Amino acid sequence: MSGLPYIEDLERLVPMARAIDVLEEALAAGFDPETAPARAAVPAGAGEFLLMPAAAGRYAGVKVVTVAPGNPMRGLPRIQGTYLLFDGDTMTPLAAMDGLALTALRTPAVSALAVRHLAPQSASSLLVYGTGPQAWGHVLAMREVRPVDRVTVVGRDHDRAVALALKCAEAGLAASAAVGAPPPGALVPLEEADLIACCTTSRNPLFPGKLTGNNVTVAAVGSHEPDAREIDDDLVARATLVVEARTAALSEAGDVVIPLRGGTITSGHLAGNLADLVAGRVALREGPRVFKSVGMAWEDLVVAAAAYEAWAH
Repeated sequence: MSGLPYIEDLERLVPMARAIDVLEEALAAGFDPETAPARAAVPAGAGEFLLMPAAAGRYAGVKVVTVAPGNPMRGLPRIQGTYLLFDGDTMTPLAAMDGLALTALRTPAVSALAVRHLAPQSASSLLVYGTGPQAWGHVLAMREVRPVDRVTVVGRDHDRAVALALKCAEAGLAASAAVGAPPPGALVPLEEADLIACCTTSRNPLFPGKLTGNNVTVAAVGSHEPDAREIDDDLVARATLVVEARTAALSEAGDVVIPLRGGTITSGHLAGNLADLVAGRVALREGPRVFKSVGMAWEDLVVAAAAYEAWAH
């Protein structure tokens, strides 16, 4: 079994642009995200396992993620994990790789794929909520699909927000940081953002959706629990709403489940899933466009297989 442990290795084997393309190729070839197995949560020790199996084409794989809420107090990551890739015919183990490195690559790649089909071609200003690896990954990913030249980083921690803004500036972007207690949307000109990436652990909306412009495209990726959300009812109700898979969104996406539960929208408000979007089957209505992601196992499999094939050849 070969080992591909670090994010730098994965980025070298599967650059962001390639990750976006292989995800699109899988959907264009007919993969149906509605058939992907659901994520399983299993209590274990002082936390839980999240098990994410998938099979498609020549490969099968599983991501095993551990969530330990007490780890940050120990100076350890709250979430850790490993990905195992197998031959789909013989189920022979082929590769192991760092689960968080894989997630850090595939999640922004999925968002960028959605943005490629949702956002106006001229979208150039990006507002990022969050200061961690996903926030930076989304900056890189959005640059691959739209001419992003301005970034505003919004976070609770001053030093982290400024550090990410400086990193963006070093990458040649006009960048600034906004820091404050929720709702931090009051601190930034939401109506001027072409793209918004929500990459936080917040359980409550990050900004007033009514303040966003009609041409904005929002990718919300931070939560996968039915009682947690990053965007509010106002934004969801106004938007063309696309999800990875209806089945996953209706069970895990609080950004969708909460407005449904409250009667703000009905299930018919979902304009389509990611496969529909790639195939051109989503009708884009007037107003904002929203892509809600919870993270699915097929995405890990597609990118992990691309990394393995690049390494093997």
